[in-house]
Amino acid sequence: MDMTALARTLLEPVPAHRTAGVEVLRAADGEAEIASEVPPELTNVIGSLHSSGLIALLDAAGLGAIIAASRDPGDFDGVVPLGAAASLEFLAPARGRLLTVCRLDDEARAALLPLLSGESDRARFSTWAEITDATGTTVCRGSFDWSVRRRRSG
Repeated sequence: MDMTALARTLLEPVPAHRTAGVEVLRAADGEAEIASEVPPELTNVIGSLHSSGLIALLDAAGLGAIIAASRDPGDFDGVVPLGAAASLEFLAPARGRLLTVCRLDDEARAALLPLLSGESDRARFSTWAEITDATGTTVCRGSFDWSVRRRRSG
């Protein structure tokens, strides 16, 4: 199911995501594509996106993929995803327009779907994402470990 509109509503206003220039291109079927034009305020000494910006993109892509696993927007009501750990590998300078892609693997889907359907109220899993530049060069890849819960209503 296409959850792009929901992902835009939830992710783009987040201050860290706004600072990094996060733009949700697509969030559907457990996969998210996030774009960003490297903001000058977040560059490092070599004019590349600072590691804090790269982690913001990996975070946004993971969150987008989590949202994209929903069957309808109501599935995500009360869901609180929090990063528990992250690991990044810096491969090349990150300049210009960047694309970050995250696809939930089978293990992540198996952990998340019972939470989204209301069968459970907690899930733990990892996401993996890759950031490429406009030439298709992979500039960074990394993982996030997530602790996701659903708030109790009332």
